[in-house]
Amino acid sequence: MIKTVGILGGGQLARMLAQAGRPMGLEFVFLDPAEDACAGELGEHIRAEWDDESALKKLAQLADVVTFDFENVPEKAASLIAASCLVYPPPGALFASQDRLREKEMMQAMEVPVASYYAVSSRPDLVTAVEKIGLPCVLKTRRFGYDGKGQVIIRFQEDMERAWQMLGDHELICEEFVSFDAECSIIAARGQDGQTVFWPLTRNLHREGILAISVAPFFTRQLQSGAEALILKLLDHLRYTGVMALELFLKEDQLIANEFAPRVHNSGHWTSNGAHTSQFENHLRAICGLPLGTGESRLKALMFNLLGQMPGSAMQAVMEGVYWHDYHKAARVGRKLGHVTVTAESEVELRAKAVQVASVLGLAAELNLEAVTCL
Repeated sequence: MIKTVGILGGGQLARMLAQAGRPMGLEFVFLDPAEDACAGELGEHIRAEWDDESALKKLAQLADVVTFDFENVPEKAASLIAASCLVYPPPGALFASQDRLREKEMMQAMEVPVASYYAVSSRPDLVTAVEKIGLPCVLKTRRFGYDGKGQVIIRFQEDMERAWQMLGDHELICEEFVSFDAECSIIAARGQDGQTVFWPLTRNLHREGILAISVAPFFTRQLQSGAEALILKLLDHLRYTGVMALELFLKEDQLIANEFAPRVHNSGHWTSNGAHTSQFENHLRAICGLPLGTGESRLKALMFNLLGQMPGSAMQAVMEGVYWHDYHKAARVGRKLGHVTVTAESEVELRAKAVQVASVLGLAAELNLEAVTCL
């Protein structure tokens, strides 16, 4: 029986996993280089670098199973732990997700639709990529990009040199720019026995490359089924255990895969208040060998990310169906410090509450709520 869960990473996702796991009787130990890792309030914090073998072995000794809260944990570190302790999702999922070229090649081989792409290691490669893909296109680092970092849109020929100057010291991938109708994500959990559950396909709105709003349920049953089929291919191919998110573009009723995350995901935070079973609880259930709960929504839900600063307690309006989540992180421009989830029985009620919360956050003028509701 699993009693202690080890987590590589001590950020807000690890924190929310621990918050979901404590009522299940689980204890937690985190390994993270940061002194102020916000998950450390909820368990033992091993402060060490990712290549510290003695610290990794200590984590493996203390935990019955180990998982991770972000995909840039070195695959070597996860594999070292896997030699003596259960690790879920499998280190191979980390390996597949950590390089955009490798990820795209895997999905294309599995007939998961992706945008056109071309590997770029030199200026001549970039010229060839733009010739083959056309303009506009997006030049991205193959590794360590997130929240819009490590990428440049090339709209005109004269943008190529600027893009190369910004990113040319990395291994790169050039991708077709998808003029999407919507951005969305499908999140699924797969147990050790292969049992799989899905949450509703979620509509996402980004601001400056960072997720600003997620709303669910949103899309038709047909699109839901299509998204489930795509992520199921990945889950089966990787012999996966745990929660996975697949980010998608919707263009003219076609779903195009952007990238997958082998972990719980920002766009699934609404599940803590709007679904029968949250992504965090089901991730723990999966890696601990327990039966999964349903991913069905129980209410309509909309989530706002809180970036840069948390509103004061006086501003956090007490409103039925509105839940404020504070990650206990130091304020910094652009940093994810928390989120607020708005829930309601109907779309009309959801929108009315969301407008009130957006006003409190000072977002009413910046975010088009009409774009992320079905109204």
